[in-house]
Amino acid sequence: MPSRLIALSFDANDPMRLARFWATALRWEIGDEADGVVTIVPTDGTGFTIDFATAPNEKWGQNRIHLDLTTTSAEDQRESVEALLAAGGSYIDIGQDPNEGHVVMADPEGNEFCLIEPTNNFLGDRPRLGAVNCDGTRALGYFWSKALGWPLVWDQDGETAIRDPDRAGPKITWSGPPLMPKLGKDRLHLDIAPPLDVDHSSEVERLKSLGATRIDIGQGDVKWVVMADPDGNAFCVLTA
Repeated sequence: MPSRLIALSFDANDPMRLARFWATALRWEIGDEADGVVTIVPTDGTGFTIDFATAPNEKWGQNRIHLDLTTTSAEDQRESVEALLAAGGSYIDIGQDPNEGHVVMADPEGNEFCLIEPTNNFLGDRPRLGAVNCDGTRALGYFWSKALGWPLVWDQDGETAIRDPDRAGPKITWSGPPLMPKLGKDRLHLDIAPPLDVDHSSEVERLKSLGATRIDIGQGDVKWVVMADPDGNAFCVLTA
C-alpha cells in the first residue's frame, strides 16, 4: 500500500498569522496549535491539512511549490484579490504574461500563489485549492504517482499532474524544465505516512527504490525520516 499525503507544511516566521491568511484564502478552518505548529483544516473535501511550523529564517528566492486557487467567476476572482490584499497579501511579478487570466500574489511572508481565472479548464473541476503546483521534471510526476498511489492525469510536453483517486481534492502538478535553482532549505514540503499496517522502515526502503534518498537537514533525533525526491526536494515520512 502506498503512503498517504498527510499535510503540506510551510516554514513560517509567524505561524498563526500565516495560518489565518491561508484559512481566509482557502476558506478553510483554523485547527490545532501545538509546539509552534498551527494547522488549518479543509472544508472542501481535500484529504490533507496545511501546517505552519515556526522557522527562524526569512524567505529568500522563489519557492519551488506554490498553490493555485480556483475562482468561480470574474467577480469571485476580483473579490478574492481584494480580500487577500486586505489580509496582508500583495501583488508580485515573477515574469508572468500580463495578458494571462490568473493573478499572481504573495502571502504576508512572500510565498507565491495564483488566483486562477474561472475559465481555466484544467482546474475547473477542482475545489478552492485547485492545485499544489510544483517545479519539477516529468520523472518527478511519475515518482509521486507511485509514492502516493495517485493516478497520472496529465503527461504532456514535460508537464505532469496526479490526482487523489477519490477525485475530491486538488491536483499536484509539475511544470517541467527548466527548473528553478534550489536556494537552501525548502520552505514548503510534503508530509506523508505509510498506512497503519505498513512498517515505517519498509516504506522508507520502498521510496528509496523509487529514487528517493535519506537526507539530514538538521532535524536531530526525531521519529520521522527526512528524504529528498529525485529532483532534490525535501519531504518527510511520518510514522503511521
